[in-house]
Amino acid sequence: MILWLRSLAFNAVFYGWTILCAFLLLPLLLCPHAYAVKGVRFWIQGIFWICDHILGLHLQVVGYDALPKTPVILAAKHQSAWETFVFHYLFPDPTIALKQELLWIPFFGWYLKKAGMIPLSRSKGKGAQDLKNLLNRARDAVEKERQIVIFPEGTRSKPGHKGTYQSGVASLYFHLNVPVVPVAHNAGLYWPRRGFIKYPGTITLEFLPPIHPGLSRQDFMRRLENDIELKTNELVRHPPERFQ
Repeated sequence: MILWLRSLAFNAVFYGWTILCAFLLLPLLLCPHAYAVKGVRFWIQGIFWICDHILGLHLQVVGYDALPKTPVILAAKHQSAWETFVFHYLFPDPTIALKQELLWIPFFGWYLKKAGMIPLSRSKGKGAQDLKNLLNRARDAVEKERQIVIFPEGTRSKPGHKGTYQSGVASLYFHLNVPVVPVAHNAGLYWPRRGFIKYPGTITLEFLPPIHPGLSRQDFMRRLENDIELKTNELVRHPPERFQ
């Protein structure tokens, strides 16, 4: 009952805060990109405040200080909606590869477009077009010294499960010639992908050693998948205290 009431309070404040920001920040859609991104970060910082103070859900980051100072591709495990927020919380102006349908959502999609996200249609017959768009937008992001975030599985998976790793991340690795940083976490334990209940505790997000250019496609994909899955499984099996 306590978990249910806590989750109810969290969801009420979360959606209330989101709706409030959606209207208050509308003028930023007419401003340059940098101002719109600051608005998005303001909204997301509020979300993490709500997580901390209402839900009792905290963040522990490992490996952040060891990240390369140049632009990188952040290839992250995808378990919940939580990790779609955290990169804007940690980085000033990342660009995220996401499904195109999200841009069609009123307000939310407008901000995603203004923030320079990379839409992917995932429709049959548009694979080549999607790849070309991904590479062009990602190359532009690197030139602007933005971090690129991609979820190699393409869709969320339950903690302890592994989806199919898609080849788009390998194309980025070969064409952009920048390091790929595997990112593991255990957010799905606390923020389930289709669950109303959110659990208090500490989500651990870990940036793993970068994979530098030079590997073959097969070796790159094998190492990326192994690094992410091994560390994610470790974080899922041995998380910090979940219930508080």
